[in-house]
Amino acid sequence: MAFSKPVSMPCPGRVESSLPFAATPVGKGSWVARQLRAWFDTSAVAAIDDERADRIDWLRAAPFIAMHLACIAVIWVGVSPISLIVAGALYAIRMFALTGFYHRYFSHRTFRTSRAVQFIFALIGASCVQRGPLWWAAHHRNHHRHADTELDPHSPTIYGFIWSHVGWFLTPRNFQTDLSRVPDLAKFPELRVLDRYDTLVPVLLAVAMYFFGVLLHHVAPQLGTSGGQMLIWGFFVSTVVLFHATVTINSLAHRFGSRRYETKDSSRNNVWLALITFGEGWHNNHHYFPGSSRQGFHWWEIDITWYGLKLMSGLGLVQGLKPVPAWVYAKARS
Repeated sequence: MAFSKPVSMPCPGRVESSLPFAATPVGKGSWVARQLRAWFDTSAVAAIDDERADRIDWLRAAPFIAMHLACIAVIWVGVSPISLIVAGALYAIRMFALTGFYHRYFSHRTFRTSRAVQFIFALIGASCVQRGPLWWAAHHRNHHRHADTELDPHSPTIYGFIWSHVGWFLTPRNFQTDLSRVPDLAKFPELRVLDRYDTLVPVLLAVAMYFFGVLLHHVAPQLGTSGGQMLIWGFFVSTVVLFHATVTINSLAHRFGSRRYETKDSSRNNVWLALITFGEGWHNNHHYFPGSSRQGFHWWEIDITWYGLKLMSGLGLVQGLKPVPAWVYAKARS
């Protein structure tokens, strides 16, 4: 079954014989062994076959699909208040890691922080099953450079909703990390390790959730939870909801909402998306001026990520938050 990019066309500038990817050839061995290695080591990639580069690699995508199917197990494990609290807490903490650090820090460098804080939030973000910090930042910088053109892999205006929402994420071309887009980040070996072994942290979180549930079952049975229940709600459900909330900015925030600023792309401001993504839904604001730590440009534009960054700034954990310049406000449509 070959589900490929909706528009069949050459992609000039995107297929090269030698790219500076963080990758090494998979070498010899059985086909199954090569595929299994690629699940755990993103450097273990074969050369891109131009004919299949933009088709979903169903075998490589199998763990991602299985993560969704695992959510069905809520039927058997049940639910408890504590499992919902843990799922919600992990959603919130990891969403902030993505929006505050993978996006506003790694991708756009809108503030400064220490190497320790940088690593902590890179680690938290790596648990989200949205690949590593270098991959995330490299692809996002490419998105801004080519927003809503044929070179933007997740443009809904060109490739449609399903492809921009999830299809592009599962193709051989987009599995890889182009380090030439993130030279400022690639110099950190700890970030390169997180990027290369991007399934390790999610697996560790899943294991931790299971044993946390087992522990609660024994020490606080009145909470009504178990290892299986905490695994399903705390990891699988929380992670799947987090993923789809995040990628609505690709698929929906370029289609639905208002446009305060004239931009070359179709970005829009959407309050509902801003609420579930902690401020990322003010997408037209962001595309007009991506250099600000703040995406809700006005006090009534709820931007939870901005509030969190302000708190961290007050605690001395981050520095140099970049505000919205006066000229940006002046350029807004009346």
